[in-house]
Amino acid sequence: MSLRPFPGRRSVLRGSLAASAALTLPAAAGAGPAFALSGRPEAGWGVQTGDVTCDSGLVWVRSDRPARMIVETSATESFRTPRRWHGPLLGADTDFTGTTRLRGLPAGEQIHYRVLLADPDDPRRTGEPVSGTFRTASVRRREGVRFVWSGDLAGQGWGINPDLGGYRIYNAMAALDPDFFLCSGDNVYADGPLSGSVALSDGRTWRNITTEEKSKVAETLGEFRGNFRYNLLDENLRRFNAQVPSIVQWDDHEVTNNWFPGEIFADPRYTEKNIDVLAARARQAFSEYFPISTLRRPDGRVYRVVHHGPLLDVFVLDMRTYRNANSPDSQTTDPQGILGREQLEWLKRELGRSRAVWKVIASDMPLGLVVPDGTDGKPNIEGVAQGDPGAPLGRELQIAELLRYIKHRRITGTVWLTADVHYTSAQHYQPSRAVFTDFEPFWEFVSGPLNAGAFPANALDSTFGPERVFVKAPATANVSPAGGYQFFGEVDIDGGCGELTVRLREQDGAVLFTQALQPGRVGQ
Repeated sequence: MSLRPFPGRRSVLRGSLAASAALTLPAAAGAGPAFALSGRPEAGWGVQTGDVTCDSGLVWVRSDRPARMIVETSATESFRTPRRWHGPLLGADTDFTGTTRLRGLPAGEQIHYRVLLADPDDPRRTGEPVSGTFRTASVRRREGVRFVWSGDLAGQGWGINPDLGGYRIYNAMAALDPDFFLCSGDNVYADGPLSGSVALSDGRTWRNITTEEKSKVAETLGEFRGNFRYNLLDENLRRFNAQVPSIVQWDDHEVTNNWFPGEIFADPRYTEKNIDVLAARARQAFSEYFPISTLRRPDGRVYRVVHHGPLLDVFVLDMRTYRNANSPDSQTTDPQGILGREQLEWLKRELGRSRAVWKVIASDMPLGLVVPDGTDGKPNIEGVAQGDPGAPLGRELQIAELLRYIKHRRITGTVWLTADVHYTSAQHYQPSRAVFTDFEPFWEFVSGPLNAGAFPANALDSTFGPERVFVKAPATANVSPAGGYQFFGEVDIDGGCGELTVRLREQDGAVLFTQALQPGRVGQ
């Protein structure tokens, strides 16, 4: 599919960048906006949009003080005849963040928007508008779809390095003009404090921008909020947010490494040992800092399906909230598994209902890669596969049930995308190589990190017959972003023939691997 034009986007973003330029470290490091500020409300943290469909989308902003959120949309960047949307009152209860849902938007169109923050006591007093743009999904198949995905940001001690230009990978992703960005989890590393500098093995020094909240592991709600604010200090990310909508999921590092519900852990860095307490605080901060359509529901869930026109449905999983405890994972029955029964039944039901040509399953963890949990030297398993090459055991039983369902319901066009392991690879799963054979072949693509330590490739578990067709990973653990090995993936769906092409790319956008998939096949 050819690159589409970028209608007026550069000029649209000027307002956003001008507002972002006012952002300073002292303000970012504080616990929250001051109430005695003079002047008008400001939105120095930029804007972002999320879960965009054919006729709707969510717009996010953060104010520097109490303010009423107002969104104006227009078909052109002139805003001569804007449509106005009255959003929430932003206050301390949400860390002065807010999201406004836009409904009834035209399909397949470039939407220009600007956010104004109004003084609650005098609505005529508004701050400088902050602008952005996004495309709604098309109801016409021939338009095609392009999106990018990755995960893992500011992990393993590698934060925003001004010497390297910060999070430059976002510029390479933006250059592809994607319809949206799928973030596959680990949006922050709440368990990963940052120091001002780190000595590299080659004699160089890595420098981090630091804040008070990033100086220790996050435990309080304020510290979790500070972790999400930290990434917004990066100009590349703020600029990207203003031009590319997101579909966001979470994984472990939004709370702490390898966590599971009910865990009481012994990490000496923490005074709060109850993971459920920490997870509740992290979830609140997560819901405040991302525009996600389901988080305002009574169940506050992350898993959901985002419909992106006739070509694509994105099934966003949550493999963290409902999982059982990490263990050797060798049990022969496992009704809870990694998804929980309710989420698994939801996924089967929604896959069966989907009429999209392609059904992307956004998984926050890979299926056939062995991801261990080495806490306290225990031989526990963090992911799905446990390294036993035989019949499905433990969490694999849920995946076997799902794969069997896809085959027998003849569900076509399923593709698995993930991150988590901090390298990039492509795995093809084939019954003829597998021990469990009651499924149709499918692909799983891995890409990441965005800006975190890179790690060697994980071992494969042969239960579902994976073959590693491509991999790029370092030979040593925790290679800094200065050493490369930062990755993202691109998915390009041709509106004419329906072919889906996956490209695994490096930080600068260079293509490492390409795989084209044909539509209409059960599994894929």
